[in-house]
Amino acid sequence: MPQHNAMSSFRRGLRDGLPFLFVIIPFAMLFGVLATEAGLSVFETLSFSVVVIAGAAQFTALQLLQENTPTVVILLSALAVNLRMAMYSASITPHLGGLPLWKRVMTAYFLVDQTYAAAMLDYEKHPQQTPAQKFAFFIGVMLPICPFWYLFTWLGAWVGGTVPDTLGLDFALPLTFIAMLGPSLRTGAHRVAAIVGATAALVFAFLPFNLGLITAAVMGMVAGAEFERRTTPPEAQP
Repeated sequence: MPQHNAMSSFRRGLRDGLPFLFVIIPFAMLFGVLATEAGLSVFETLSFSVVVIAGAAQFTALQLLQENTPTVVILLSALAVNLRMAMYSASITPHLGGLPLWKRVMTAYFLVDQTYAAAMLDYEKHPQQTPAQKFAFFIGVMLPICPFWYLFTWLGAWVGGTVPDTLGLDFALPLTFIAMLGPSLRTGAHRVAAIVGATAALVFAFLPFNLGLITAAVMGMVAGAEFERRTTPPEAQP
């Protein structure tokens, strides 16, 4: 019976992950094309996706590399973009933190925006699941996302500059984040963090070396945390 339940969770995850292909495919191809245009080889481009596996940070780093930005600033910018992963990890730990080490390692590596958003929504809808069932769902939702991210990064790098500009692959980046952001703004703290971060990104866009993004990310997280602190009853605070 537990094996059957885990398989059911896996199939549900696979089903929930399939729609992400509509943005993963053009998003990954766009990165592959732009990376080779920036001078990276096909192998370097694919390695970039396999090692980093974080589209927004990869695009940020790629842009700064093209601008000959100092390495320290590139690393700080990528770190700022990926700081949300630390929050994802803290949020998903109560669900998957008790798993064996190798499963936790897999979860940590494949914990990206899409897998996190889909998993957390499912865990809220099905709180009775065991950790094994939750992990099965996570793997199911990951399969149509991460392997295809690698595959179409390679394909984009391989075809390179032969992709016409009229194809409009650049729509994938904002579409991906809009699709993920909407369902994730479930609490006041989420909404405050999003509003403050977006406003700060516009206000500080004039800063060089993408420092405006770093500033906006920090301000958004601080604002969200402070809002949650102020609105959480004292007896509910840790």
